[in-house]
Amino acid sequence: MASPAAFVPPPKGDIAQLARLGRFLVPYRLRIGGALAALTVAAGCVLALGQGLRHVVDAGFGSGDPQLLNAALAGIVAVAVVLACATWARFYLMMSTGERVIADVRKQVFSHVLALTPAFYDAARTGEIASRLTNDSEQIRQVIGFGFSMFLRSTLMMTGALVLLFATSAKLAALIVLGVPATLVPILLLGRQVRHLSRTNQDRVADVSAHVDESLHEIRTVQAYRHEDRTRSRFDAAAEAAYGAGARRIHVKAWLISLVILIGFCAVGVILWIGGHDVLAGRMSAGELSAFVFYAVIVATGAGTVSEVWGEIQRAAGATERLMELLDTRPAIAAAAPVIKLPARVSGAIRFDDVTFAYPSRPEVTALGPVSFRIGQGERVALVGPSGAGKSTVFALILRFYDPGSGRILVDGADIRHCDPQDLRRQIALVPQDPVIFAASVADNVRFGKPDATFDMVRDACAAAHALEFVERLPQGFDTDLGERGVKLSGGQRQRISIARAILADRPVLLLDEATSSLDAESEGQVAAALERLARGRTTLVIAHRLATVRNAERIIVLDRGRIHSVGTHSELLRADGLYAHLARLQFVAEGETA
Repeated sequence: MASPAAFVPPPKGDIAQLARLGRFLVPYRLRIGGALAALTVAAGCVLALGQGLRHVVDAGFGSGDPQLLNAALAGIVAVAVVLACATWARFYLMMSTGERVIADVRKQVFSHVLALTPAFYDAARTGEIASRLTNDSEQIRQVIGFGFSMFLRSTLMMTGALVLLFATSAKLAALIVLGVPATLVPILLLGRQVRHLSRTNQDRVADVSAHVDESLHEIRTVQAYRHEDRTRSRFDAAAEAAYGAGARRIHVKAWLISLVILIGFCAVGVILWIGGHDVLAGRMSAGELSAFVFYAVIVATGAGTVSEVWGEIQRAAGATERLMELLDTRPAIAAAAPVIKLPARVSGAIRFDDVTFAYPSRPEVTALGPVSFRIGQGERVALVGPSGAGKSTVFALILRFYDPGSGRILVDGADIRHCDPQDLRRQIALVPQDPVIFAASVADNVRFGKPDATFDMVRDACAAAHALEFVERLPQGFDTDLGERGVKLSGGQRQRISIARAILADRPVLLLDEATSSLDAESEGQVAAALERLARGRTTLVIAHRLATVRNAERIIVLDRGRIHSVGTHSELLRADGLYAHLARLQFVAEGETA
C-alpha cells in the first residue's frame, strides 16, 4: 500500500505550475476576453496622452492660440472618460473572475481531500491542509484578480511605448532598448530566489495554522495540564519562523524592485540629457522630447511594476504547487477491477479470511492477523481484548478506511476490495466511543446519516435513543446549535445524539464502539434497550468492555495482540478461565459482578 503522505509534487517553484490553473479559467474565457479588451483600450488611452502632450507643446504653446489649449483639454477629458470606463471594466471582470476561480479551486480541493483515506491523515496535519485551502488560495486569488492584469497592462503599455519611442526618435529609443536587458538582470537573478523564499514562507505560515488548529481544538487538555506557557512558546517559535521567512522574502524582493526602478529612471535621466542637447541643436522639437520622456517614464514604471508583480506571480506559483500537491494525491482506497456492485441493502454477512494488516504510519508493527472469522446475517458479536488488541482495527477494515495487507474481507460473499468504498459504507452505521458532534443544530446532527429525513423521523430516532427528554429542554429544542464538537452537551448527551444518528440511518450493519460507555446507569439501561431493538435483524459488531454489553452478544471474539485468542459465549469463556475471564475479573468486579 503506497504511503498516503508521499506526495508526488511537480518541480518546485516552476512558473509553469500556474498553467495548471488553466482548466479553472476556461469556463470564464469570455469574461477574461472582455477584461483583456478593456485592458487594451485602457493602455491605448494612456499612450494617446503622450501624442496629445506633444501636440500641446509644439502647436499650443508655440502658436500662442488658447483655443488649441481648450481643444487639448476637451481631448484629455474625453480620453480620461474612456480610460476610466475601460479601467472599471478591466478591474471588475478580472477581480470577479479571480474570486470565482478561487471558489472553484477551493471547492475542488476540499472535495478531493474529503475522498482521501484516514491513512493520509495519519501522516498529514489538518491545520496545514487548511492553510493551503485558505492562505495559498488567497495568494492565487490576488494574482489572478489583480497581479496578472497589472502584469499584462504594464507589458502592453511598455510594448506600445517602445513602438512610439522608435517613431519619435530611433536614436534615443535604441538607448532605451539597450537599457531593458539591464532591468531584466535583477528579475532573472533575484526572481528565482524570491520564488524559493515564497515557498518557504508559505510552509512556515502553514506551520502556524497547524499549531493554532491543534492547540485550540485541544484547549481543555492544554489548560488542564497547565501547558499554556509551553504552548505559547511553541507558537511564538512558529510565528517567528514565519516572520523570518517572510522578512527574507521581502528583503530580496525589495532589492529586486529598487534595482529595477534605479536602472529604469537612471536610463530616463540619461535620455533626457541626450534629448535636451538634441532640442538645443534643433534635431528634435520640444514636443517630441516631451512625448519621448512621457513614454520613457511609462517604460520605466512599467518595468518596476512588472518586477514587483513578478514576485507575486512567483509566490502564486509556489501556492499553486502546494494546492496541486493535494489534487495530485490519489486516494489509497478505490474499487479494484472487476468492480462489484452491492445491492441496495445487503443481508450483512461478514467474513474475515486470513486477514493481516499493519498501519501505513507504522508498517513494521502488525496490528492485526492473521485472523479469520464469520459473522452471520443478523448475528450480534462482541470483540473483547486488552488495549491494542486490534478491535478498532477490525472496524476500520470493515469500513474500508484501510485495505488489509493480505487476506480478504467479504460482505455477502463480495470481496470489499472490489466494492466502491462509498457503496460499502452506505450499508454500515457507526457509533464511536467518542461521539462526534458537529457545530450544527440537533436535527442536523441526527440527520447526518440520512439528510432527507423528516422532522418526525428525527424526533422518533431521538426518542428511541432516549435523547428526547434533554433535547426538548434545550433553548431552541431541535434547532439548538450544539457548538463546536458538541461543547454544549454532556458526554452522555453527546453519545445519545450519536446513537440517534445511527438509529435514523437504519443500515443493515451496526458497528458499536462501546456505545454506552459515556452514560450513567439509568441512561445506559434505556439506551441499551433501544440498541437491542435496533440490533434485531441487523448484523451487529460490538467493541465491548462492560459486562452488560458482553452478555447480550451471541458470540464473543477475544483478541490479543492482533490475533484471535478464543471464541465463545460469555458463560463458556468464563468457564474456560482464560484471557476473557481474567479481563472480566479486572474490569467487572468493581461493578459488583462475579466471575
